[in-house]
Amino acid sequence: MILNIAAYLFVAIDDADALAVRLRARAEADGLRGSMLVTPEGLNLFLAAEEAPLRGFLAWLREDARFAALHAKESWSAALPFKRLRVKRKAEIITFRRAQASPLEIGARAPMVTPETLARWIEQGHDDAGKRLVLLDTRNRQEVEYGTFAGALTLPIDKFTELPAALEAHRETLRDATVVSFCTGGIRCEKAALWLQQDGWDNVLQLDDGILGYFEQAGGTGYEGGCFVFDERVALDPQLRPLQEASA
Repeated sequence: MILNIAAYLFVAIDDADALAVRLRARAEADGLRGSMLVTPEGLNLFLAAEEAPLRGFLAWLREDARFAALHAKESWSAALPFKRLRVKRKAEIITFRRAQASPLEIGARAPMVTPETLARWIEQGHDDAGKRLVLLDTRNRQEVEYGTFAGALTLPIDKFTELPAALEAHRETLRDATVVSFCTGGIRCEKAALWLQQDGWDNVLQLDDGILGYFEQAGGTGYEGGCFVFDERVALDPQLRPLQEASA
């Protein structure tokens, strides 16, 4: 079986170019496939390989104190879902082009809700204070087609950079709700929650670890369909199985 991991970490990297070279060399030596984005604000990883070399790579990476807190969400597949390894040097770990949207700028992460707590809120229909619950999907329309939380607010966007403008029309109707932003692995919903907080939204939380973390820790409570992933598996069901394998 093939181990697949999705991981990101906001952390200051002042040697991004040199780090990208080192990461590529080690990943190639370990036979890893997938993608790694190396940026001044952190890392964004989607990798797959046999279990031992991939865990070895992560252990090696965490030996650097900057990446000791890197948390990887795991899933399994019968075959490698990536054809090659790609290591890219980027400006952001997900393109948003908005100031005040990174914990490095703010000095703290956005308030968050754990998967277990969100599952309980979904079942009871409100948060612990009795406030109306709204789940905000920060992904694009193509991803949403494969599945999302029941009743979630989805936006007609094709790029993450379009989210602020698309969401503005909902500002007043969401003012009395507890809004939980979510995405695939946590990056977009974290950036969105931080930016919205700085833009005056004081009622927005992020789903810690995104949909993949929710599947891993809370199952499929309240979720309909699968979660689109950026590889040949296409989408995963709440048991973290590729949809085509789950239906076979």
